[in-house]
Amino acid sequence: MSQPSPAFLTHGPAFLITLDGASILTQEGTLLALSLTEARDLWARVPSPVVINGAATARRLGLRAALPPHPWRDVLELFLFVHPTTSIAPTLKGVCDALDIPLEAGFDARILLSITARLEAQLARLLQAPGRREIGGLLQVLHRHHWPWRHDLQHLLGDVAPSTVEDTLPLKIWRRLPKWEDEAPPPPAGARPVSRDAALGRLADIIGEGAETRPAQRDFTSVACEAFQPREAPGMPGLVLAEAGTGTGKTAGYLAPASVWAEKNGGTVWVSTYTRHLQKQIERELHALFPDRVTRRRKIVIRKGRENYLCLLNYEDSVNVFAARPDRSAAPMGILLALVARWASMTEDGDLIGGDLPGWFFDFYDRATLLSMADRRGECIYSACPHYQSCFVEHSIRRAKSAEIVVANHALVMSQSAWALHDEETLPDEDQPPTHYVFDEGHHLPDAADSAFSVALSGLEASELRRWLLGAEGGRSRARGLRRRLEDLIAQDASLERHIVQVIAAAQALPSPGWLDRLQSEPQAPIEAAEATELSLEVNPSEAFLQALHQQLRARTQLHPRHDQLECDLQPVDPRLDLLAPRLRAALCALKKPLEGLVGAFMAQLSDPDDILEAPQRIRLEAAARALKRRAIFRLDAWIDLLTAIAPEKAPSDDDRFIDVIRSEAISHRRFSGTRYDIGIHRHWRDPTIPYATVMQASAHGILVTSATLRDQPGMTEICEHDISGGDPSRQDISLAGRAARPSDAEASWRAAEHMMGASHFLKPAMRAAMMSPYDYRNQTRAYIVTDVSHREIAQLAAAFEALFTASRGGALGLFTAINRLRSVYKYLAPRLEALRLPLYAQHVDQMDNATLVDIFRTEIDSCLLGTDAMRDGIDIKGNALRLVVFEKTPWPRPDILHRERRRHAVETGLDDYDDRLTRMRIRQGFGRLIRSSADKGVFVTLDRQFPSRLLSAFPEGVVVERLGLRDVTARVSAFLAEGTD
Repeated sequence: MSQPSPAFLTHGPAFLITLDGASILTQEGTLLALSLTEARDLWARVPSPVVINGAATARRLGLRAALPPHPWRDVLELFLFVHPTTSIAPTLKGVCDALDIPLEAGFDARILLSITARLEAQLARLLQAPGRREIGGLLQVLHRHHWPWRHDLQHLLGDVAPSTVEDTLPLKIWRRLPKWEDEAPPPPAGARPVSRDAALGRLADIIGEGAETRPAQRDFTSVACEAFQPREAPGMPGLVLAEAGTGTGKTAGYLAPASVWAEKNGGTVWVSTYTRHLQKQIERELHALFPDRVTRRRKIVIRKGRENYLCLLNYEDSVNVFAARPDRSAAPMGILLALVARWASMTEDGDLIGGDLPGWFFDFYDRATLLSMADRRGECIYSACPHYQSCFVEHSIRRAKSAEIVVANHALVMSQSAWALHDEETLPDEDQPPTHYVFDEGHHLPDAADSAFSVALSGLEASELRRWLLGAEGGRSRARGLRRRLEDLIAQDASLERHIVQVIAAAQALPSPGWLDRLQSEPQAPIEAAEATELSLEVNPSEAFLQALHQQLRARTQLHPRHDQLECDLQPVDPRLDLLAPRLRAALCALKKPLEGLVGAFMAQLSDPDDILEAPQRIRLEAAARALKRRAIFRLDAWIDLLTAIAPEKAPSDDDRFIDVIRSEAISHRRFSGTRYDIGIHRHWRDPTIPYATVMQASAHGILVTSATLRDQPGMTEICEHDISGGDPSRQDISLAGRAARPSDAEASWRAAEHMMGASHFLKPAMRAAMMSPYDYRNQTRAYIVTDVSHREIAQLAAAFEALFTASRGGALGLFTAINRLRSVYKYLAPRLEALRLPLYAQHVDQMDNATLVDIFRTEIDSCLLGTDAMRDGIDIKGNALRLVVFEKTPWPRPDILHRERRRHAVETGLDDYDDRLTRMRIRQGFGRLIRSSADKGVFVTLDRQFPSRLLSAFPEGVVVERLGLRDVTARVSAFLAEGTD
């Protein structure tokens, strides 16, 4: 094996953009310190410089980021090839931390060559280890398709991979992936209870020796045991609502009894949380309990929806398309496929989105192409797929059946619940319902249930169903229609052809390709009632119906040129809409009938005692029937019910279970034709926890719902306002008295929590418990309301953010209620903070996913981040990296129709301060980002000078809130954060 080239290790060119300007190492080895303007002029004249995050470097220089193959050598791409499943912040510090390279003061562009030298040495070792021929083959693919690193690495290959190898052979990873094998089904789980002592002993194992003793954590663990006691009667699971303040250590607290129960009873506990990022955090907590990787992989499984995983059949399609292209035009695809193949050969679970594929990978390459490699349209053909036994999803499903802990997310659990609610027959399923659940971040359950149990009869949904049934109808799409997906079953039973022909004919009633352009270009003249019948006969019935929806919406709303969403009540129904609904309903019924015929034929084969089916064929029939029901029939049932409810004489109170809204939503933006809008009827449950509770009671034995914000905060409503300003009304100190909660306050807060979490719909009353946070908020935090800034004036708002972020010297999170205001503030703020050497990142501005932005923010401890509610609820950052949270305004609920009706429902059930409760809980979530350990310090600021005093009970006991002008607040922020620092 040849040694690394000395020239590669010691010479440039290299470009490193810093907060002070640019550090450039020339080809001749000269080190230059230039301004960004000077660096931009030099950039175009330097051949293939070494950079870190080339796209971000180009943007910092005011240049447009190039598409791959890039005209630069990006160390992130090299890192990805060498360490394909190691997720890092895509910054210099992130790479240096991962490679254990000290990042000392006064670094310059030469550090990029130190990084490349380290990576090249690591790659050289890989090329001497088992699997070297596969790695070498991928390097040959990269070389032929002009990967910028190809010349630097070619000397390492030697005879590892001959250059004459078939171009796509190294990309065919499905030939090398392990295959799962069937195992005997697990026996039913036992019902042995979990004792307090056993759970506390397991807790000690998880947190390890010498860990900080937290009495609240021990109390929480004891309470969590109640969710793992035997069920007393059918339909009456044990339900525990446990609020655990920030710092309680609730994750380890519930994993302790959950793991004990699973071990004692040979069963599986499903732990569900809100985001994919939080799933990984929970899985990491279990490393201490199962330090051995093989054991951990057997006992712990992360489950997500199929749309998150790499689909090997779609990936193979991409490889075939790539192979058919001329060499040069295939270069970007060749590089992308080679890097995906490198990752897929090393990944733990094949999770493209939120798994071990670095999130920033999507920002480097064509996002649409990457996403097309997942099954995002529900086109899986299960056992008919040639890669079925290598499938990442099937691997995870089978591992989950025998695992002790399955870490899922609310979206998947609620989707399974929605399917169970619709499916009256017992259809064999990949996802048999577990008996024990833990819902972490439980305050998000209502939203997850609302999403899963709602129905949308919209142009986009209907056209997607047509595409699923008919496949690609022209264009460049590779979508597989129903005939192609079922061709193996049709070949075995020719009688199925009749149903397929009927489905294809009936699906023509759904919106055809180009429907969105036709809808957007419709004239503004209204459709007369007398013309509606004629229109329904001339135009596709679903498209005619969408036009009528569009007309009712325009008539009842005030259009705005920059709106992202418009809505109006469905009732009272426009007469023209009422005339068009019956024909569409008939068309949907005609489509549903042959689909049910297909399912009936499949079920008949499964139940025929004379037809002995082999296991693969049985699996195929079950999967086909399940897909038809879930993807098409259930949806058509819901649409038909919705259309049946349209009647001019129908009063809104006739069925108060549902809220029906006509809604237009922005779904895409084109540079020249502008924003494009979907339109449809959206049906939501007035109380979405009703169907969730119905399903859970049927199968679950124990449920634990936990969060730091299950309840609205009780006992903090006595506010002492005393003037300390000598008459200056802009300076008032507001101290929260922190008295003990009155019984009536505590009971009201629990009743509200039970209403929000759906506990009131369970037959067995929930057990309630609350553990207070162990932190000293009086000394660890400060909170301010700025009284002299108008959040309506962007200039004032941006200037306030600049002053506050400067006072904290970074480590600041700005939270917004509107994306437009976030973008406007970012545009003002970015150059000013850059001049102060404070990096600024922003959701909805930077081309990175939220998890990557959070990783950068956590790594770059003096950076600043702007975001919306996803950042308010979904990040956990300990230490000095987050020391200031700024709310742009009070996070009131969005005043839409859905909120209006749910607030009315809450009032009817006795919760007359619905808006305030929701808002206080959001404030608590935002404030909770600040203090994640006993050593943290943090400041909370809101720029809403109209912040109501009645919302101050959202803050934890001991927090002192002051109303001050911006100048005084910035001075106090700076002084408080400087206390005790070097």
